[in-house]
Amino acid sequence: MNTTTLAAFLAVDLLLVFTPGADWAYAISAGLRDRSVVPAVAGLIAGYAGYTLLAVAGLVMIVASSATVLTALTVAGAVYLIWLGWGVLSRPGALGTSTETMASSSMALSRGRIMLKGVGISGLNPKALLLYFSLFPQFINPAGSWPVAAQTGLLGALHMTVCALVYLSVGVLARTVLKTRPSAARAVTRVSGAMMIVIGGFLLAERLVG
Repeated sequence: MNTTTLAAFLAVDLLLVFTPGADWAYAISAGLRDRSVVPAVAGLIAGYAGYTLLAVAGLVMIVASSATVLTALTVAGAVYLIWLGWGVLSRPGALGTSTETMASSSMALSRGRIMLKGVGISGLNPKALLLYFSLFPQFINPAGSWPVAAQTGLLGALHMTVCALVYLSVGVLARTVLKTRPSAARAVTRVSGAMMIVIGGFLLAERLVG
């Protein structure tokens, strides 16, 4: 793949990643509620890694062509986002100060749950699946010197790298700026939770009503 194609892909991908959504809301929430945003972002990236592997194997095309499977994914993802958003709204003051006194085993368990939630948010997001097969084909050349699977894998790796850098920055910035402002932190946490609920409700309505 030539550098011009990769630069064009990165430009479009950055625009999409910088658009706030469920991933942003979760990164902000994790930054405010936990000691580190790394487990949350690692979970989000793991979800996209799953999509990348499916895309490389050519299996996503089968899923993307099935209205039933897409509806099931949308409903599951929407309900999951609403559930997470409600959890954030119901505990806006828990900004992670108690984690400093946890035992190491409890911390590991907590970080494992945080990562799994991140996997669920990105892995159950049907918009991500559509992204891989609406955006990627525009930058893949079947007649190129690289195999299609290799081109797909490279684009997926670039997307995951962009996501990791942006979401880590968002989470760390939220924690650094707001950790000394409890009232502002609670407000941002509520907004993050509300964003999850709104996005989940929109996806649910879009699929079931549309």
